[in-house]
Amino acid sequence: MRLIGRTAAAAVLTATCIAAAAACSPGTALPAGDKAADEKTGTLQVWLYNEAGNAAKEAVIGKAVTEFQASHQGVTVNVSYIDTDASARAAKMKGAFNDPNSAPDLVEFGNTDLPGYVAAGGLAEIGADLDRWKDKADLDPVIAGTAVVDGKTYGLPWWVAVRALYFRTDLFTEAGLAAPTSYDELVAATQKIHAAHPDTFGIAVGGKYTFGALPFVWDAGGDIAAKDGTTYKAAINSPAAQAGIKRYTDLFGENGCPAQQCADLTGGKTVDLFAAGKSAMAILPNSSRSKVDAGAVKEKYGVVPLPGAKAGSIAPAFAGGNNLGVMKAAKHRTLAVEFAELLASPAYQGQMYDAMGNLPTLKSVSAAVAAKDAFLKPFTDTIAAGTKFVPLDQAWAQIDAQAVIPTMLQQVVTGKADVAKASGDAATQITSAFAAH
Repeated sequence: MRLIGRTAAAAVLTATCIAAAAACSPGTALPAGDKAADEKTGTLQVWLYNEAGNAAKEAVIGKAVTEFQASHQGVTVNVSYIDTDASARAAKMKGAFNDPNSAPDLVEFGNTDLPGYVAAGGLAEIGADLDRWKDKADLDPVIAGTAVVDGKTYGLPWWVAVRALYFRTDLFTEAGLAAPTSYDELVAATQKIHAAHPDTFGIAVGGKYTFGALPFVWDAGGDIAAKDGTTYKAAINSPAAQAGIKRYTDLFGENGCPAQQCADLTGGKTVDLFAAGKSAMAILPNSSRSKVDAGAVKEKYGVVPLPGAKAGSIAPAFAGGNNLGVMKAAKHRTLAVEFAELLASPAYQGQMYDAMGNLPTLKSVSAAVAAKDAFLKPFTDTIAAGTKFVPLDQAWAQIDAQAVIPTMLQQVVTGKADVAKASGDAATQITSAFAAH
């Protein structure tokens, strides 16, 4: 599953759980001690996402299943591929949380879904199990943190995706420009290229592109929210965050991405613009490669890390991706952990990259795939420079579903509010969302 639309599922699930909290928690249906059985034989039920190009994924998973069954006598692994559509997925997970008998032992889920699933009582804490995993020390610590809520670990990061700056090498060469290494150079490039090619946007950005905007906020020292005791409080209206918002929204203009055409753009639409040759630059994930290569700019583009304000710096990227989690109602808890560890092992992370283009979460595997594929270096360099994440709180699902960040951006780029007013309004909604949870 890719990044777009994932948190909507958590929003639906969280809203349902708020309305009927008891119905969402599997705890009351578990054996005494609030602990499911831990059978060492039988059928291990696994739910993974059915993605575009899923045949390649299934081939890799099939090898892992064969290996696991060979080393676990009396065990059969049954893998089901579930719909990644937000509403369908939310209904599937809600059913599993509500009826433990229908729940799998192991499930793949988007890392931004985690707080809502934990709040629903559906996932088992597996921190102690992973402490014994031989590859744990190889996990990138920031990415490992995306599976932690309130100090407890509920997932094993399986793959990660980050964004970097795609740019048109033909247009940059024609203009006598090198790839930008600072925000100022990026702005200068948008102006120079657009002046020479008025029908081409200097950069494709979107008013509905949350994860395209946040690197500018983080690079300026700002954030969505900050921990205040045991909960979060909005920080999007801090001076630092406002400086980052301004840098991003300043890219909407006649030289960059005209507001009347770009205020409603999502991240997916910026991919379309760049792939079609209608923009000189775009902030895109590594997974956009196939679409760009299928478009008009094939062999006419390069990728570098998104530069920060300081020359030579890299703006922090959002560490999106998917985790593997053990259901609280799992009948085969130990087997579920062991199969998750096999799927996340160096051998299978490498095979999953070859099959699906998923960036590994293990540092050694990330370095290995970057060494054999130069395209990946800007993305692995971005990860190495330090990534960021959304607040690991169930309130994030509500904030995301209500489009608080996009609305703020759109207010600014359309001139309906200045940065101070728009970020202040967003802060009020964000703080209210945290207070409600």
